[in-house]
Amino acid sequence: MNFFERQRQVRRLSTRLVLLFVLAVIGIVVVVNLAAVLAFNATAGPPEQLLGLIAVVSLCTVAAIGLAALVRTLALRGGGGKVARELGGVPVPANTTDPELRRLRNVVEEMALASGVPVPEVYLLPEEAAINAFAAGWGPSDAAVAVTRGALQRLNRDELQGVIAHEFAHVVNGDMRLNIRLMGLLFGILFLTVIGRGLTQAGLLGGGRSRNNSGGGANPLPLIGLALLVAGYVGVLAGRLIQASVSRQREYLADASAVQYTRQTRGIAGALKKIGGLSDGSELRSPKRDEVGHMLFGEAARASWFATHPPLADRIRALEPSFDPAELQQLSRRWAAAPPSGRQEDVALGLAPATPTAGPAAPADTRVRVSPDEVLGRVAAPTETAYTHAAAILDRIPDPLLDQARDRAAAVPLLLGLLLSADPQVRQHQHAALAQRHGQALADAALRAADAPAGLPAALRLPLAELTFPALRDRPGPELEALLATVFTLIHADGAIDVTEYCLSRLLLSELQEALRPDSRWRTDRRKLTDARTAAGYLLATLAQIGHDDRSAAERAFRAGVAALLPGTDLPYAPPENGVLALETAWPVLDGLRPADKERLVAAVVAVIGHDGTMTVAEVELLRTICGLLHCPLPPMAGHGIG
Repeated sequence: MNFFERQRQVRRLSTRLVLLFVLAVIGIVVVVNLAAVLAFNATAGPPEQLLGLIAVVSLCTVAAIGLAALVRTLALRGGGGKVARELGGVPVPANTTDPELRRLRNVVEEMALASGVPVPEVYLLPEEAAINAFAAGWGPSDAAVAVTRGALQRLNRDELQGVIAHEFAHVVNGDMRLNIRLMGLLFGILFLTVIGRGLTQAGLLGGGRSRNNSGGGANPLPLIGLALLVAGYVGVLAGRLIQASVSRQREYLADASAVQYTRQTRGIAGALKKIGGLSDGSELRSPKRDEVGHMLFGEAARASWFATHPPLADRIRALEPSFDPAELQQLSRRWAAAPPSGRQEDVALGLAPATPTAGPAAPADTRVRVSPDEVLGRVAAPTETAYTHAAAILDRIPDPLLDQARDRAAAVPLLLGLLLSADPQVRQHQHAALAQRHGQALADAALRAADAPAGLPAALRLPLAELTFPALRDRPGPELEALLATVFTLIHADGAIDVTEYCLSRLLLSELQEALRPDSRWRTDRRKLTDARTAAGYLLATLAQIGHDDRSAAERAFRAGVAALLPGTDLPYAPPENGVLALETAWPVLDGLRPADKERLVAAVVAVIGHDGTMTVAEVELLRTICGLLHCPLPPMAGHGIG
């Protein structure tokens, strides 16, 4: 199953989620109406009175559930970090020197580069001794990965890598947005129990036992409150069933994806065995554990009929068919006296990271051969080679530059320095424009920062810029808006924009915009390809023009792309006059395509860029940018500029 098929599966799950939620709400409305009819003895009155009561009660119940769900969903607009902080998460600094936290961040950064997605926020749950983790957010740009203290202490690097790979599978497969929506819907259902408890207490304390002066019936509030409590718990039961229905198969898929990423089963299987063999298991202490149970690596509470995850033994057996569940009992007895230490196991297994040494960059391959099928197979599917390649990228970037990228204060000058032109006259013009707009101090800092990465191969500059994104996200909204304006000031200072500048600026713009407004995304996944012909034509014509100096060769490449995208369709070859800037109006349209149409679009893009049989570093960077803006993350291509 490739990325685009997984996206279609997520859409089907989203439809199922809405359907199950509607059925749960209908059931709750029926229970509340029955209680209201009994409380007010409505059957004794005229039919109009009964129908009116049912209409009012139904409307109020649905409104209460919907409003609570909406409020909860809006409260989660802060993205994955908001969820992590609610569970007691503490941010892990990008420049941490703590050995355990540094190991965690290294694994996350390598996995992000290998997956072709932004480096997420990283959180530690220091009060949780169990082994667990989760990824949360509206999308990759505002994602957060959180691990428990137990996971950090008990798992060796292979096992931690397997857990993080599992969570990244949720990030790239689109599960996170589904999970946050599910949190909001479950809260709406649970909210009825809060109302019911309040009405019950108010009714009893306010004279539920008394009768009015005319000898009328008893106060109906306790009965209505009790009905809401019952309805609320029925809703919670339905919510657990929904969680299990949506979550279980996604966990198997994420386990399989983790094996695909790391090309070994011992890591994630070892983590699952430690969950089963240690007394703390994966159970969380947080009172919010049930609300987030469906997004965790392991079961949040003791196993039940409504478990959100498959049985532990079944998950391990899917990874290791010869696994015997009795092995967990043996591990439990052994670890009862001496729990495992992840760092000690790293040393014993030779997994402890060596002190990184920055060496000279290897000779760069300026061209790489890829086919459309190869690219489509790599989208959101990093392999062991991609993971090794990501580690090589980090090794090739000198330590001082990595420190600057991870430092909150130094990240901005470094990013601006990466945008300064190598042409002395253009750089001088950029420096003057930057000083005029933002002050001499920042302009001089950017100029100094530009000298350090001057010798980096072109293929390392974009990953280095991507490593600054976590430090940038931490800044207030007005500062981020000002940074975006500064980026465009530098790009346009020389009156032109090349492909590398456009890739960097467009990715930065996309990342920061989605970080500022994580729940406001372009795409709706509903637009048909026939409705996006003009935007697709702009994209293919622009790519053909960039990759070929000869117009006839460019037109042949364009025709190859059109044939892959819309066979039998005759689109005119009309490259826009303003080059890549013309694509700004195309992205919102193209990002709204359905998964199957996006698959065809990516294949068409590869057909154009690779029409001559190879791709330059600039073309590969542009391809990765296009896939990123279409939310089809593409891992870096091994061999283009790393060696």
